Formats: sequence, C-alpha cells, structure tokens
Amino acid sequence: MAEHTSSSITIEAAPADVMEVIADFDRYPEWSGEVKEADILTKDGQGRGEQVRMVLDAGAIKDDYTLQYTWSGDQVSWSLLKSQMLRTLDGSYRLAALDGGKSTEVTYQLTVDVKIPMLGMIKRKAEKVIIDRALAGLKKRVEAA
Repeated sequence: MAEHTSSSITIEAAPADVMEVIADFDRYPEWSGEVKEADILTKDGQGRGEQVRMVLDAGAIKDDYTLQYTWSGDQVSWSLLKSQMLRTLDGSYRLAALDGGKSTEVTYQLTVDVKIPMLGMIKRKAEKVIIDRALAGLKKRVEAA
C-alpha cells in the first residue's frame, strides 16, 4: 500500500458550511495556494463536482490533471483519472462535528506519486505542504464567510 500523509485542523463552523466550501471548486484558486485553476467537467446527481480538472503548482510538483470525486456524508474522496506528471493523487477530506456541531475537525489525507523518479522523502514533503496550505486556506475561507 502506498504511503500517505494526513493532518487535521479545527474550523469554527458547522460541517455543512465546511463541505460547501470544499464542494465549490470554482473558488479553489482563491484559497488553495497550489491550485491555480479548477474546472468542473461532470457533476453528480446532486450537482456536486464529479470529475474536476485542476492545474497544480506545488513547487516540486506541477501538473494539469483530472480527479474523480466521490461524496459520502461528511467525507469526500478523490482519485486521479489522468495526469501529465502524476501517477497517483488520491485523497480525502473527513469532517467530524465538534462542540455540538458549532465547529468541525477536518482531516485531510493525501497520497502522491509522480511518474518521474523522486525520493519518497521529497514526495512526503510535497504532500505535507499541499495539505498544510489547503487546510489553512480552507479554515481561513470558511471562517471569513
């Protein structure tokens, strides 16, 4: 099984409010530092992004790729459909209500593998940077609303 990186953050908002921001792919470039473009290609039966094309610039990892999203309650997961540089980009956001639903613990898990040779340590560092910036950006975006 591939190695992955995981981190959590507490956001002062209800899980539904957090998930609303996560599902708003068009605005990812505004708060997710590494995502420069996001285009919804297909939507599921509830109108949420199902296949989403993104352009990523995470320092050592730059790519134009398409992800397949699966929505299930307080979790959304994704897997890589196609990419120029990446072999794997699988991840998830898991939300857990805290304080009677007034705040949310968000756990972001990510597995990245690239087609070019790269030390595992560098891949894990890139995952950590992507996760930390995404969680910080998500927290700032949700709490500012």
